[in-house]
Amino acid sequence: MNEKELIQYYNKFNEEKRLNTRHGRVEFLTAIHYIEKYLKKGDKILDVGAGTGKYSFYFQEKGYDVTALELVKHNLKEIEKKNIKAVLGNALDLSKFEDQSFDIVLLFGPMYHLISFEEKKKALEEAKRVTKKNGYIFISYCMNEYAVITHAFRENFIKKVLKENKLDSSFHVLSKPNDLYSFVRIEEIDQLKEETFLKRISIIAQDGPTEYLKKEINQMDEETFQHFFQYHLETCERKELLGASRHILDILQKKGD
Repeated sequence: MNEKELIQYYNKFNEEKRLNTRHGRVEFLTAIHYIEKYLKKGDKILDVGAGTGKYSFYFQEKGYDVTALELVKHNLKEIEKKNIKAVLGNALDLSKFEDQSFDIVLLFGPMYHLISFEEKKKALEEAKRVTKKNGYIFISYCMNEYAVITHAFRENFIKKVLKENKLDSSFHVLSKPNDLYSFVRIEEIDQLKEETFLKRISIIAQDGPTEYLKKEINQMDEETFQHFFQYHLETCERKELLGASRHILDILQKKGD
């Protein structure tokens, strides 16, 4: 992960604005829907890679004890404006927090940008360390097939990316150490779960077909959008939709003794 370039990128990119679009609401509302299944009164939440604090603010408004950890100082200032406890740092080092400090850990941004398997594993191990026994970790990943379908084929960069050796023979994106994004497949997500000895509760196509229908969804009236969102919730755990979703939400539990 190139930390300097990542900071420069998020100084310009407005993640909260994206999540507030109608198509972005699908990703956000799906995460909220599932997180609230496992929250209980008095739970403490750590939002790792909190961006400008959209998730943190939502749960703080609901009365939960929320701490946001964010790498980008610009984003951190935005979080602080919302009167949320905010800490500067990154997902690879949560040493500011003691073992078993939180009931819920959100790891929504970091796995997009940690390139190597080893970095992803380290971030997940740190999240596990600060999670209480029987607590939950919610992780979001960027999926390989979405990247290939959209960038290589829909946007017609296939010849360019093949020439530049950005895809292997199985059409897996070959992210380099200085790239901003990492794209994974289900088997890599499974391997991370297995090597960190976490129990999977569920794995979800967080935005399902939404990104392929972005224009149509943004033009929907609210009633039609609600029908689409109900369709999405009914189908987002179906295995046939997982790999082609832009984002996957993996819900893991730290096992008790």
